[in-house]
Amino acid sequence: MSGTRAKDTGPPWTGGGEKATLQGFLDYLRKSITDKVAGAPEPQVRTGGVPSGTSLLGLLKHLTYVERFYFLGEDVDNWRATMRPSVEDTVDSVLADYRSTVDRANKVIDACPDLAHPAPRPPRRGPTPSMRWVLVHMIEETGRHAGHADILREQIDGSTGR
Repeated sequence: MSGTRAKDTGPPWTGGGEKATLQGFLDYLRKSITDKVAGAPEPQVRTGGVPSGTSLLGLLKHLTYVERFYFLGEDVDNWRATMRPSVEDTVDSVLADYRSTVDRANKVIDACPDLAHPAPRPPRRGPTPSMRWVLVHMIEETGRHAGHADILREQIDGSTGR
């Protein structure tokens, strides 16, 4: 184990209002998790590091689906399956898919004139959550999984920090 520690610069100080603050925190967490996956070796990146089978690659693949669901309105048939990378998935392909999805999601966020407006998502029973709720939820979801990724990456090669 190398035990390298990455320097954490913290979330950006946006000063640009509520939307810029929420998006800044979300982007900070998005980068945190991609930094944990980037450079992780095979097969450890796809190997479960805990009894549930959660892996670094699985976490990033799952977050890609969550971003698509909440920001792009794409439905998910099997949430459990989103945590399992396929044999065809590589670090580079999953990172590229996540980054592309984040770019598309940010365009949807940018186009939203009022955080009280509903966010796009597949039709479900009950009210559609507001963009504000989705941004806060995605900060929570991404932050939780970034924490999992911190632990998994440290188990793989001793790398710590963001």
